[in-house]
Amino acid sequence: MLEIAITLIAVFGALGLICLAAAMRVVKQYERGVLFRLGRITGEPRAPGLTLIIPFVDRLHKMNMQIVTLPIPAQEGITRDNVTVRVDAVVYFRVVEPTDALVRVEDYRFAVSQMAQTSLRSIIGKSDLDDLLSNREKLNEGLELMIDSPAVGWGVQIDRVEIKDVSLPDTMKRSMARQAEADRERRARIINADAEYQASKKLAQAAQQMADTPTALQLRLLQTVMAVSAEKNSTLVLPIPVELLHFLERGARDGQPTDRKSERAGEPATSEEPVPEIAPVEESASPYLDALTRPPDLGAVLDQPPERVTHAEGRPEQP
Repeated sequence: MLEIAITLIAVFGALGLICLAAAMRVVKQYERGVLFRLGRITGEPRAPGLTLIIPFVDRLHKMNMQIVTLPIPAQEGITRDNVTVRVDAVVYFRVVEPTDALVRVEDYRFAVSQMAQTSLRSIIGKSDLDDLLSNREKLNEGLELMIDSPAVGWGVQIDRVEIKDVSLPDTMKRSMARQAEADRERRARIINADAEYQASKKLAQAAQQMADTPTALQLRLLQTVMAVSAEKNSTLVLPIPVELLHFLERGARDGQPTDRKSERAGEPATSEEPVPEIAPVEESASPYLDALTRPPDLGAVLDQPPERVTHAEGRPEQP
């Protein structure tokens, strides 16, 4: 009898251990356990740690509470300004109500994915191409609101939505490249024109200063000679401005005496009447300049004797 009792105790102990092992469940830190007892939800979701259920009666579903990264496949659509684009995005969401996510929707991941694709197509149709390329933050906020509105009833919270890439047709890319190149060329021409305008103002001021001070022109000429000679060229072509010749002529004219009346020492005056002074003929300091500016002497040309023509026999022909 004792042996039978020990056997029964061992059998019941083994069965108890098996039932206890079947009743034990471990819920991880990032999970919550939803308990179904005979098909009905019982109590609040189980917290992380060790929990016990009734074998063959209860069923524990573990819901992941981590943030899920869900890529949205590229969607092709036509923008409001009639441009065909392909846009793909990514959605970050997490489960906040494990009971609703398990009961109210069959597959919350698939539901969020389909809602994100539909919302992305709607955003493409309502936006312009410039908004898709430059104003993405506003579009991300609008897309997040469109996805988050139905997801609240599913126990899911949308944390962030980001548009990753916008693909354009090759023809549109070339058109945009030409537009950007034309805009850069326009700005370059405006900058060059502004620089020319400022340089012309400075050159006008410099010319005015040189006109007031003729010596500055000579100094500038010497600086030009020094700059050209630094290049070690074998030939130096130096133009002489006409203003420099006028400057030299004016300097020579100022240096000549104005009174050329000669008085001989010890010669008595024959008359007390004043002798009229004859204005001296000023000689030009620049014969080359006078040759260029003096009109031709037509009388000298007309008064020349005609040339004699000699015949073949050697007899000169009478004019």
